[in-house]
Amino acid sequence: MLKNSKHSSKNAAKPTKKLNAPFAENILHKAQKIAGSYRIIMDKNENLGFVANSVELPTVFADGKTPDECYKAIEKALTVAVATMLEVGQKPPVPASSRIRTEQINVRITSEEKMLLADAASSMGFKGISDFIRNIALNRIFSNPNIKTTA
Repeated sequence: MLKNSKHSSKNAAKPTKKLNAPFAENILHKAQKIAGSYRIIMDKNENLGFVANSVELPTVFADGKTPDECYKAIEKALTVAVATMLEVGQKPPVPASSRIRTEQINVRITSEEKMLLADAASSMGFKGISDFIRNIALNRIFSNPNIKTTA
């Protein structure tokens, strides 16, 4: 590395926290409480034993040889995911059990789009297209700091 390079480590921004540092106790406690209320989906797997994810964070997975081992692993994975979201200022998903949906919207799509959405929803562990679209859209909104929401 060149000593006078604009990209040298001397000129690089200092991280505010070490990457391997533990979460602050208050963040970890809040994350455990949130993640502990998520709905977990567990399936038997030929190669791994059991695989689990959650309705609220369907892209967070864990596995274990036994159901108990898998459950403990997904609890830990969800806690880490939620703590990370909290630490960077993102709003983690509210537990599915605490929300009652009373509003409906209609979206017209082609039959090909419907097949693509159904396949994507299924492969990502969603129960259906509606859950998939809602989750993807809301995650996009909440993870974009340029979008101002009143929610």
